[in-house]
Order: sequence, then C-alpha cells, then structure tokens
Amino acid sequence: MPARPRRIIDLSTPVRTGHFRWPVDRRLLKSHAAGDGSEGTWAGWNLHGFTHMDAPRHVLPDGFTTDAITPEMTIGEAAVLDLSDVPENSPIEEARIATAGAHLREGDIAILKTRWDERRSLDTPEFWADAPWMTAEAAEWLHGRGIKAVGFDFPQDYPIRFFLTGAPRPPLEDYATHHRLLARGVIMFEYLCNTGALRAPRCLVVALPIRLSPGADGAPARVIAIEEETG
Repeated sequence: MPARPRRIIDLSTPVRTGHFRWPVDRRLLKSHAAGDGSEGTWAGWNLHGFTHMDAPRHVLPDGFTTDAITPEMTIGEAAVLDLSDVPENSPIEEARIATAGAHLREGDIAILKTRWDERRSLDTPEFWADAPWMTAEAAEWLHGRGIKAVGFDFPQDYPIRFFLTGAPRPPLEDYATHHRLLARGVIMFEYLCNTGALRAPRCLVVALPIRLSPGADGAPARVIAIEEETG
C-alpha cells in the first residue's frame, strides 16, 4: 500500500544574532577564509531563549532535568488548540481552552495555536507586552486532561512582562503554566512559530531537545508537526 501523503511543518524559531532579549555569542573558530581547511562555528545563548524545552528543574530545586526526558515524553500524537481569534492583551480563560481543546486525549501533546508570531515580531518588546496569556484555571484544565507536553507560540504567563519594566521578578505561583503544568511534570515547549500553517485538529509532533547532561533545566529544541493529507 502506498504511503499516505504528509505535510511537515517546522514550528521552530531560528536562533539568530542581534535579538534584543537573548544575545547570541557566535563566532568562527576556524574558517576557509583564514586558510584553516575547514570551518567551525562556536555559539552560545540562554537555554530558555528561542524555541526550547523547559524541564521541571527550571522551577523546582528537586525537579527532574533533561537527563530524565526520553523521546517518548516529547514525541507523539498532538491536539492543536485553535486560539487564533483570542484578542491581544487578554486572558485565555478555562472556558475558551475547554472549547478549543474538546478533542484532547489523555497522553496528548497540546499545541496552542494563537498565530501570535503573525501579529507581533519576536524581535520586538511588543511580542511580550501585547500578548494574550493563560489563566491559572486554563492551565489547571489542561493538566486535568492528562497531557504529557504542551507547546506555546506566545509568551503564555503574564508575569514575564516584568523584564520590560525592570520590576522585581514575580513569585513562581504567578506563572500559571510553569506552576501548574511544568512543576507537575508536563514538559513545556516555548516560543513556537508558524502554527498558522497547521490545518488539521490533530497531528504527530516530533519535539527533540538537545541532550544536555548532566542536570540541565532546559534545552534548545527543534519542533516539527506532521499532518496526513486528506482528500
């Protein structure tokens, strides 16, 4: 039987130099121009910048780290929760999540699709200042559905805006998704992009964080979705 046609959608934000929030130290260690015979690049940046995975150690001193995360925990069937009509600078409440996520199954990866990257650029402060955000009740609803991982294409916790003003960092309890999902073992993928290319309510997600060991609290990740073509 011939394989069914598939669409492969890259949901990963490119790591690039010049970002105002996440500096990237990138330089050539050797180059063809210098006559080295080969080229080699060194790069370093915040593990929690661009598209990345959060491990529970990010918020809990005794939370498990990237060492404990297996491919089975970050690859699998996914439900796409279409939230593209959510207004800017507004809460995403439990009733809205429950409507968008009626097709969620236990053990799914949840992909929250607001298409925020189409409305604000990740390269500007407005990406954070104008974004919608998750309420505690919405995060609790997601947790109650038994998801194993979740991906966001917007800065999902309201208190993240503190870095724009220089205000003191709010307590962890104010970060709805980090406190109610990540701290309970739900793997989180942040700063996805291109969710507008997702057409189907369900897909296969392959989310592969770099294997940093030992004891890392997160890792850069490549996240793709695979949809089966219909019709």
